[in-house]
Amino acid sequence: MPKIHNFSAGPSILPRQAMEAGSRACLDFNGTGLSLLEMSHRGKEFIGVMDQAISLVKELLGVPSGYSVVFVGGGASLQFAMVPYNLLDEGETAAYLDTGTWANKAIKEANLFGNVKVVASSKDANYNFIPKGYAIPADAKYFHCTSNNTIFGTQMQHFPESPVPVVCDMSSDIFSRPVDVSKFGLIYAGAQKNMGIAGCTMAIIKNDLLGKVKRKIPSMLDYKIHIEGESMYNTPPVFPVYLAMETLKWVKQLGGVNAMQKRNEEKAQRLYTEIDANPLFKGTCAKEDRSRMNVCFVMEKPELEDAFNKAAEAANLSGLKGHRSVGGFRASIYNALELESIDALVAVMRDFARKHG
Repeated sequence: MPKIHNFSAGPSILPRQAMEAGSRACLDFNGTGLSLLEMSHRGKEFIGVMDQAISLVKELLGVPSGYSVVFVGGGASLQFAMVPYNLLDEGETAAYLDTGTWANKAIKEANLFGNVKVVASSKDANYNFIPKGYAIPADAKYFHCTSNNTIFGTQMQHFPESPVPVVCDMSSDIFSRPVDVSKFGLIYAGAQKNMGIAGCTMAIIKNDLLGKVKRKIPSMLDYKIHIEGESMYNTPPVFPVYLAMETLKWVKQLGGVNAMQKRNEEKAQRLYTEIDANPLFKGTCAKEDRSRMNVCFVMEKPELEDAFNKAAEAANLSGLKGHRSVGGFRASIYNALELESIDALVAVMRDFARKHG
């Protein structure tokens, strides 16, 4: 079977060894004779999985003391509501940076719980850059940002100094580069980009932020409940947590997040260099804000898009179609994508330019 080069924006490419481990675990988990899918989440076998997954998060990101790591369900979209539910009282204000679709959805949810101050937005430019030079109000309860924008292909290369706790949605670039966790009050990330498969979300929470709102919080939406229950308050998403553990083991084996950063920078540089040099293609966002995870580009001659799509499909390049709000193409180059897939895409782009340029 020919190799398929998977540029899907998510659920996305996974390390081969994580998928193979998951396949084995589905049939016989660690020689128990039982599938991971059918054994008790309260048994020592799965408790060991959860403990190792949390330990790997702490090790790879250097999580300092005073923070807790939890795995929960619901995706990052549930975190849009859980964050203000736990941190923002009625009448209080939270600051948000609007850099794309997911940031906008987070703003919508936060408006249900308190006041939202949008400190800056790139919406008028179809989110093709990351705003800079904005002020974060000192009386805000927290400042929320989205580190990487899968749809528009922008990424925060630096985080602002903030007088209030920083909350960051890192769903699409978590574990792709080093992060100083101590600079954040809360980090959350859906798993289905760099951490595993859809079905679980990881959150890193500074403990002293919790327990300060006056409202009663339903148990399933209360970070303190999940921390106290060690991510086992209810039956956790067993298989997604296991795949997250195996994916994080792979990240560690390859040298951790520093190695991932070097790997991702090389992939991004090769692809952006071709986009900038090729007469048929152009990038869609400000160069200083280009994402190293989601590379968005369009054609100088839009009428050639269908022909390029067919050329890409013929070369076994999958998942390149851009989001409908941007159009064109999007190459998602998450951690597990190999350099050979970048080279395959570049080769098709060059060949297409020779034939149609």
